[in-house]
Amino acid sequence: MSDKARVIGVSMVKFAKPGAHEPYEIMAAEAVRGALDDAGIDYSKVQQAYAGYVYGDSTCGQRAVYEVGMTGIPVFNLNNYCASGSSALLLARQAVESGRIDCALAVGFEEMTPGALGSAFTDRTSPVGWIHERRAELRPDLPTEAPRAIQAFGAAGVEYLEKYDANPEIFGRVAVKTRTHATRNPYALFTRPMTLDDVMNAPQLYPHMTRFMACPPTCGAAAAVVVSASFAEKHGITGGVEIVAQSMTTDTEKTKENLMDLVGADMTRRAAAEVYEISGLGPEDVDVVELHDCFIPNEVISYEGLGLCPEGGAEKFIVDGDNTYGGRYVVNPSGGLMSKGHPLGATGLAQCTELVWHLRGTAGDRQVPDAKVALQHNIGLGGACVVTMYRAV
Repeated sequence: MSDKARVIGVSMVKFAKPGAHEPYEIMAAEAVRGALDDAGIDYSKVQQAYAGYVYGDSTCGQRAVYEVGMTGIPVFNLNNYCASGSSALLLARQAVESGRIDCALAVGFEEMTPGALGSAFTDRTSPVGWIHERRAELRPDLPTEAPRAIQAFGAAGVEYLEKYDANPEIFGRVAVKTRTHATRNPYALFTRPMTLDDVMNAPQLYPHMTRFMACPPTCGAAAAVVVSASFAEKHGITGGVEIVAQSMTTDTEKTKENLMDLVGADMTRRAAAEVYEISGLGPEDVDVVELHDCFIPNEVISYEGLGLCPEGGAEKFIVDGDNTYGGRYVVNPSGGLMSKGHPLGATGLAQCTELVWHLRGTAGDRQVPDAKVALQHNIGLGGACVVTMYRAV
């Protein structure tokens, strides 16, 4: 029997725009109950809980799970920016695989405000300020009027196009693909199809980046139940999904060398390489991918970081349709962050939920045929990148 941890239950709430959502503890509790029901177990079986969120006080994790039950278990609160949800999943997996416990809960949630991301604290050093300072040093010619996240990912997109002499329309093509996928997902926030003209002619936020290339601020929650193989066997649980390999990376000095690495390209390469090495599987074995498309340029850059196509090969990859149904991979069948929404703490676990559904064959109209291996990619500036490989068991 494999000693790898298994995901036996997943759930998410449909994400909502700020102001149209329930309080975080209500959304989180709904996701947790859904994951427990999906797993077929009671909350009393959970031995530890890991809660990922960004905008909240220090024990919001406890407040969220207390809606489900107050059983005295350890509850750990995690803030790893946009990678908070997958960080919670990683720690839940580690706790199970260590043998210390047999059943852990990972939950992610977020209540966001309208508009661009901002800092909750303006009276102390920003953890991402160095990224923006370095970006300005590397490319003082690029605009600085847009919100900082748009500047960071927009500048990385400019660098990619210049370095590989790529057509800016590739960003528009990816946005069209993403929205097309979302039309099949009842959990997606935006499901209206778009044409390439719709995307390219939308208001410009940054050079080569229009409004339909940036994800919306959203609120929501998602959860996963992670157990040992022996726990699953003892309780007669079948249909689990194995976490084959997982890696978290942070920044190195190399991050400062170029604009793409400043937004996680090098973290992605290193995390993916470690996952492939641990698993003994390569990108050629992957069927379905959920990757971090907070801005469309980051999806394009991440194709190469994850090894889905050669360096500089994203344009051909996109034009050939190798990122969608009928191609080599289906990337973001959920519609991704661009269409589903991006409540920071919930995103990593919503990605997990989507991939588990595909590996079970229960993803409905958007099901990737015969999906056996799935890859997840979740990043947060400042920085953290979590790459996870799943396999149906």
